[in-house]
Amino acid sequence: MDADQIAKLFTRGDGSYLCARWGRPIVPVVFGVEDATLGVIKGGIEAVVGLAGHKMAETDPELGANLMLFFCRDWAELRVVPKLDRLIEGFGGVLDRLEAAGANQYRLFRYDASGAIRACFVFLRMDAALAEVPAGTLALSQAVQAILVWSDQAFVSRPPLGMLDGVAVLKPEIAEVIRAVYDPMMPLVATDASHALRLAARMPAVR
Repeated sequence: MDADQIAKLFTRGDGSYLCARWGRPIVPVVFGVEDATLGVIKGGIEAVVGLAGHKMAETDPELGANLMLFFCRDWAELRVVPKLDRLIEGFGGVLDRLEAAGANQYRLFRYDASGAIRACFVFLRMDAALAEVPAGTLALSQAVQAILVWSDQAFVSRPPLGMLDGVAVLKPEIAEVIRAVYDPMMPLVATDASHALRLAARMPAVR
């Protein structure tokens, strides 16, 4: 991918540029799935974190867990989850908008003082469309979208996953971008599109 293609991954619909990565080890917790599926979901997260060269941990000293994934069959189920409204201010209003839009997923990031990711909340309503997606594919897709703050337009026309021998895999060019963003010499957060030039310069080195 060249610099222009990379820039599009982090340029939002309003024209602003934002690329942010995690500034602390990732501690995932998953709600609303069976034990067998839990292992698949966490396995997908571990794979993407390993790809990035980042770290996972048993606990986050501030939040306990900082990557929280909630699976439900109806958004109304989340209205009775204890303390969710404390974690996410105005969450009732968010649910109202999701219900009105008929959305099946929602992702919310929280940032530390430097602008790096400190927490991510992922909500998935398992409608007919998502229910048809294999657990491994869903896990990989959500892990990719949680490892960085991508543009809201990033994967609208170009999904991050492809198929190889009938199995969903992360596209090589997206894997390279993730590795480049997590290069220790790159900043935790960038708001200028010149950042994409620096990423493009690192692409051959991470093949």
